[in-house]
Amino acid sequence: MARRRWKTGKWDGIAVPDIEFGRIACRQAPIELAFLFKCDFCLFTPGINSGLRVSDLLKPKVSDVVHGAGRHLERITLREQKTGKAKSFPISITAARSIKEYLFARTGVHSMEPLFLSRKGKGDGHLQRAQAYKIINDAARGVGIMEPIGTHTLRKTFGYWASKDGKDITSLQKSLNYTSPSVTLSYIGITQDDLDGVYLSLNL
Repeated sequence: MARRRWKTGKWDGIAVPDIEFGRIACRQAPIELAFLFKCDFCLFTPGINSGLRVSDLLKPKVSDVVHGAGRHLERITLREQKTGKAKSFPISITAARSIKEYLFARTGVHSMEPLFLSRKGKGDGHLQRAQAYKIINDAARGVGIMEPIGTHTLRKTFGYWASKDGKDITSLQKSLNYTSPSVTLSYIGITQDDLDGVYLSLNL
């Protein structure tokens, strides 16, 4: 089965198959594991489709992403914890699907509950940064990625692949809320080789 490698700060290859991502490196009963897989995948998918810092990714309540009628919202609006800046962005189709599947598997959902609950139980509020770090690392180890990764991996993945898809650096800078294009390029792992490739591939 195809796998991805973490190479020089970038994802190299195709998307991690859902079944591989679900092989979490912990011993859980099958029903618990099935639920945790949906939760982990739900954390992963909006993370790589939004460019949010993990502190902001973990903040939304259920009501921030789902209507009272059970339909997902088209946009998420929040204020970034680090910068204090407002951010509004559309929920991608893949992110909306992962949220829907996760909430469907979760019992007794209340609109004012955190979207991502602490692994210690409902009474402990939001999933914490350290727990998110463990989820991402366990999933990476489960699909054979041994290189160091962290909670910024999801955000960097968004930026890198948006750049590779042809999105201009000014738009990316605004999406990630950075102060300059150079800082943005450095953060998402765009190297001089990548920039040279623009000239060499054009070849008019």
